[in-house]
Amino acid sequence: MINRFLKYVKIATDANPESLLCPSSEIQWDLAKVIIEDLKEIGLEDISLDENCYIMATLPSNCGKDIPTIGFIAHMDTAPTYNGKGVNPKVVKYEGGDIVLNKELDVILSPKDFPSLNKYVGEELIVTDGKTLLGADDKAGIVEIIEAMKYLKEHPEIKHGEIKIGFTPDEEIGRGANLFDVEKFNCKFAYTVDGGELGELEYENFNAASAVIKIKGRDIHPGTAKNSMINSMIIAMELNSMLPADQRPEHTENYEGFFLLNDMKGTVENTTMNYIIRDHSMKKFNEKKNLIKAVVMYLQLKYKDASIEIEVKDSYYNMREKIEAVSYIIDLAKKSMEELGIEPHIRPIRGGTDGARLSYKGLPCPNLFTGGHNFHGKFEYIPVNSMEKARDLIIKIAENVTNL
Repeated sequence: MINRFLKYVKIATDANPESLLCPSSEIQWDLAKVIIEDLKEIGLEDISLDENCYIMATLPSNCGKDIPTIGFIAHMDTAPTYNGKGVNPKVVKYEGGDIVLNKELDVILSPKDFPSLNKYVGEELIVTDGKTLLGADDKAGIVEIIEAMKYLKEHPEIKHGEIKIGFTPDEEIGRGANLFDVEKFNCKFAYTVDGGELGELEYENFNAASAVIKIKGRDIHPGTAKNSMINSMIIAMELNSMLPADQRPEHTENYEGFFLLNDMKGTVENTTMNYIIRDHSMKKFNEKKNLIKAVVMYLQLKYKDASIEIEVKDSYYNMREKIEAVSYIIDLAKKSMEELGIEPHIRPIRGGTDGARLSYKGLPCPNLFTGGHNFHGKFEYIPVNSMEKARDLIIKIAENVTNL
């Protein structure tokens, strides 16, 4: 499993949010082609790689019972927000204290900054060299699924129904579920294997929207600007100050939603602001969207000679209502964890997941842990034991489905 993981993370798969193609970056094909050969090697069936870089494969049932077909899903791309090229991972035996990732660059993975490290004293960790992200999000999930299928293939004494696996491109830029063929996948339910530390089990996520605000002011020479200049950047600053300060990401946790000013570019004449809006509660989510629209309306009335436009678009919704209707799939995952001695940590995702959009496309799809920590940056790491537990959980769920 370690060797497969190291092989995959060394293949760059950064998504490209500027591209409208699928996959958004050609380099995602490089990993997809390697995965296809590995799936053939372990003996899966109905292996396919479609024109949009979606992989699907099947492990046939090995028992005669009428068992629901289930699926496991992970994504191939890595976050474009941090360097994913030239990944040079290291496997270290953690004895406590600091881990020097890169002496020359003075990059240190320390329990002072990341107390979760203290849980893994005496274990093997896979870490970065301090120059790139690791890519455990979500190549760990891919490896854990493949290794689970390989184990089941090699151990026919473990009875299971038909199992489908699916690997997607472009999850990190919110498009992983866009072209996923739910009908072809043909599962009763599935799990994404895309979570964090050992024991995470998630079936709630944010409702999400984007808001683009364009402000057009009036640029006048500052020497003669009195009563004539309209500085669009000043209006933008005022707009942001009118949103609740305690509803920013840096002041929120658990079920608390937020407004995030993600990007702003401006001159005196023109300013564009890009917000993301998040909340687990649909009621509060709608209140947030209405509030930012009301702020824009107020400022337009205040600055009559300026132009202030807002476009709000919903991105995805909380999958909770779709999962609660089939709550037995959460019970199945929880029971399987407990049988393996894993303490389940059921918590809301403070983000999004392919599973949320797939759930709304008719495929209920909660999220399981991969074991990784500190995704999307040079301090990313994953304990080998946690990866093994994730693999074992997939196997146990497949086994326990026979008792549904």
